[in-house]
Amino acid sequence: MSEQLLPGYIIRRGSALDRALLLKFMQRTYQDLFPNENFSHLEQTVKQYFSSDTPLWWVDFLGEGVKGDEGASTLSPSSHSRTSPIACLWVGNAIDQVQGNRHAHIFILYVVPEHRRRGIGTALMRYVENWAIQRGDRQIGLQVFQSNKPALNLYNQLGYQTQSLWMVKFLSAEK
Repeated sequence: MSEQLLPGYIIRRGSALDRALLLKFMQRTYQDLFPNENFSHLEQTVKQYFSSDTPLWWVDFLGEGVKGDEGASTLSPSSHSRTSPIACLWVGNAIDQVQGNRHAHIFILYVVPEHRRRGIGTALMRYVENWAIQRGDRQIGLQVFQSNKPALNLYNQLGYQTQSLWMVKFLSAEK
């Protein structure tokens, strides 16, 4: 089942059959930030974490100027032609290490460059927030690279706050 996310865009739930496409979107996400790296290892992340407990949503573009049925939020699969998704949202579960409560954790939110700055990221964040509230979560967590200024701006505008810093030290085997 699909529903309108924004005029001209629908959101639909992914399935276990989408493993390869999810991997492709994950690789595109990281390649946008680190274009000279090889991200074939992300296949292991998908293999380890993608399950029925970690929902995946896709956003499809209906076409320029398509507004959809303003009176209904649900669209039948036959009401649009299936194209490659232009965005995805993959969510897992985490445990708040201070309070001990389960909460949603965003693994990936990715919008292809041609569809950015159209409100899709904001709409996806609101969608997942509503989903998390409905299932009883009291917070959502995510990780974002400090160098990803557009994502940082989006999350800050939506009220997300830094709770902790993930620090790394690169080690050398040479002494």
